[in-house]
Amino acid sequence: MANTYHQIYIQTVFAVKYRQAIIEKEWRPKLLGVIGNLINEANCKTLIVNGVEDHVHCFIGLRPAVSVSDLMKTVKARSSKYINDHSLTSERFEWQEGYGVFSYSKSHVDRIYKYIKNQEDHHRKQTFRQEYLDLLREFEVDYDEQYIFHDLI
Repeated sequence: MANTYHQIYIQTVFAVKYRQAIIEKEWRPKLLGVIGNLINEANCKTLIVNGVEDHVHCFIGLRPAVSVSDLMKTVKARSSKYINDHSLTSERFEWQEGYGVFSYSKSHVDRIYKYIKNQEDHHRKQTFRQEYLDLLREFEVDYDEQYIFHDLI
């Protein structure tokens, strides 16, 4: 749209169902590339997508015409379909319901990019659950403990 200018940076975080550690190193780069392409296909800009065996972080330049919920619905559905169509896991793959989304200013781009790039090192020191709760607290997001990503019972 003419005369519409924007600069919206968001980080989304979503986990494997029950936070199972099943995103294997061998095929993780391909999955992260698929997710990045899905974001780009939605006319948003992928800054970086990275994760570890149980969750993924996406740093995105969001277009105002794209809703975060629609973007995440597409990314999660089509990436899980990719995993299942290519039989990358022994059982049917699913993402956990929901996701976290956090916004940033231009001055934070380099720091958040590096943070997401270094996920493996970061998670040698901190669990995903603690990382996620820290993000919710940092952004002063009200949350209900019963809806925080669930473990397999």
